[in-house]
Amino acid sequence: MPAQLHVIANTVTEIPFQDASMDIWDTKYRLKSKDGIAIDNTIDETYQRVARALSDVEADNKKDQFYTEFLWALRQGVIPAGRIISNAGALEHKPATSTINCTVSGTIADSMDDILGKVHEAGLTLKAGCGIGYEFSTLRPKDAYVSGAGAYTSGPLSFMDIYDKMCFTVSSAGGRRGAQMATFDIGHPDVIEFIRAKRENGRLRQFNLSLLITTEFMQAVKTDQAWALSFPVTKKEVNTDKLDLQNIEQIIWRDLPIKTGYIVNNDGLVACKISKTIPARRLWDIIMSSTYDYAEPGFILIDKVNEMNNNWFCENIRATNPCGEQPLPPYGSCLLGSVNLTRFVKKPFTNDASFDWVNYSKTIKIFTRMLDNVVEINGLPLPQQREEIISKRRHGMGYLGLGSTVTMLGMKYGDTESVKFTEEVTKVMAIDGWKAALSLAKEKGPAPIMEQLFTVTGEMLHKRPEMVTDGYKIGDQVAGKVLLAKYSRYMQQVAKEEPELIAELIAKGARFTHHSSIAPTGTISLSLANNASNGIEPSFAHHYSRNVIRAGKKSKEKIDVFSFELLAYRELINSNAMPYSDNPSHALPDYFIAADDVTPKQHVDIQAAAQKWIDSSISKTANVPTDFPYEDFKSIYEYAYDQGLKGCTTFRFNPEVFQGVLVKESDLENTIYQFTLEDGEVIELKGNEDVEYDGEIHSAANLFDALKEGYYGKF
Repeated sequence: MPAQLHVIANTVTEIPFQDASMDIWDTKYRLKSKDGIAIDNTIDETYQRVARALSDVEADNKKDQFYTEFLWALRQGVIPAGRIISNAGALEHKPATSTINCTVSGTIADSMDDILGKVHEAGLTLKAGCGIGYEFSTLRPKDAYVSGAGAYTSGPLSFMDIYDKMCFTVSSAGGRRGAQMATFDIGHPDVIEFIRAKRENGRLRQFNLSLLITTEFMQAVKTDQAWALSFPVTKKEVNTDKLDLQNIEQIIWRDLPIKTGYIVNNDGLVACKISKTIPARRLWDIIMSSTYDYAEPGFILIDKVNEMNNNWFCENIRATNPCGEQPLPPYGSCLLGSVNLTRFVKKPFTNDASFDWVNYSKTIKIFTRMLDNVVEINGLPLPQQREEIISKRRHGMGYLGLGSTVTMLGMKYGDTESVKFTEEVTKVMAIDGWKAALSLAKEKGPAPIMEQLFTVTGEMLHKRPEMVTDGYKIGDQVAGKVLLAKYSRYMQQVAKEEPELIAELIAKGARFTHHSSIAPTGTISLSLANNASNGIEPSFAHHYSRNVIRAGKKSKEKIDVFSFELLAYRELINSNAMPYSDNPSHALPDYFIAADDVTPKQHVDIQAAAQKWIDSSISKTANVPTDFPYEDFKSIYEYAYDQGLKGCTTFRFNPEVFQGVLVKESDLENTIYQFTLEDGEVIELKGNEDVEYDGEIHSAANLFDALKEGYYGKF
């Protein structure tokens, strides 16, 4: 048969959108009036609205210039985060919403007044459309005596239940699912209860859970040492309980953020009463088994987070946004945006495939200005949040479509070539972003924190001994721009590549303190990026189902989706191509791999390559097969720690526990769900079978999950 000729396009920017992508844009990001009448008639009109809102921040004589540049960037592939796409330029229709995705609560003090006060603040934050994170290990453990109440406390987990119910109520009223992260210290006496909290059907389902893992704990695991569980003590408690502060069997001194009201030594360490000890490896096994079966808790290496924080001199981070890519201080907030890497692939799927580095750099420069402008229209509900974002001007630029892009370039995600590409594409984003930070500081002024003077402390000199070498002494005053640009561990790394840039940032200051993070981008990838792979991930699969919440529907709806690279390949190369086809003429190239084809080690290697140049953090999930051996699974987390990651999350499909957002047809086909009727009859259905219940058609898997988890009929 004669060879078929194909015309190869220079770009893949105009692959037709699939129905699922248009549907998500319509329901989540398209601006509509209160009567449901569309104001954005097309996706491009959504882009025009956002470009106008962000360019209106500029001086009057520059608004039109930057409107044109911003619109070009949006059409080229920059995608501001969902809150910006949804709410920028929508003040007339949604006056109480924010453009900020990520926030962290103020520190929750161990008092009823503050616990309930923070619930109120969180409610206002969620109502504005922001996600929020909290640390709950500041609360005393279950059964601890509360002298003021003359009773014993019910513990942190019971108060988390209050936040959980509040979040569900607020998100139901606002039509968008609320997002929360709860973090918990690995040394808290209730840590095992926290680890196992979600085993109860329907409990804490408005939360993601993550443990704050310390270097000390990881070393205790490696050396098979005992691990003390403890909580800070007051002077009154020491006297009442006749505690000996020098007795290492009673007291351990820990570096904790809350010191007020507790006993603190000269090194700034807090006295904590030991309630019990447990072999560190035993606690490690409890964490690993829960993560293996339930995909939680996540794993935040909090010492690495603080060591690499650009604001190391004025922040002690203990919590993150709901997906973990933004570690933030109390009342911290950060806006997000992603560059769609697939838009920069030229001649995809050919031997001449290449990445357009010139336009990529141009896009980063423009996008940096766009995200910086979002600070001026932040719409945050709390004054503490507004003060934080205005003083530091944090933003988190990342990318999406990495997996799709490496496939289009003919690489296999996770191999050596793709790891090198990942580091380079992230490094360019970092360097060009910090160049823009300097340029914007010269034009508009640096972030206020850059000119703020900070008093040198002993703790500061202990963390950065090179400051002593440079002649600094306790009590000296140093500008924030010096402490950030010269002494941040991350910026010291940038200095090795761009010493002149760092010298100028030391002298002038930067427009912002943080520039980069990689978010999961699930919904914007599916909609505005036509289902390019999420964030830093490979494509979950090339043809699969996604479970989405529909207003008025009593369970989640299963929709079919195709990966962007499959759509592009079918459009440009072979219109009949499909994964797993028995027909050789319909087969895909061997570099078309998906999440299950990537080893856990390869997942970590990709994340480590990017983390080197990301100044905040990365939301990444290593998908592992259901039958993946447990002992091999445990090694993923140890490898992540050894590679210097700031966090690690895994997902193993386990239908007995929950139904994931992304689901492969083969998993549903192979899973049997049992339903017991009122008369005792048991019906068995495959997960992908449709069933009529309560006047609606549901997939068996989604109906089972909705009934088990208690959210049936509550969307």
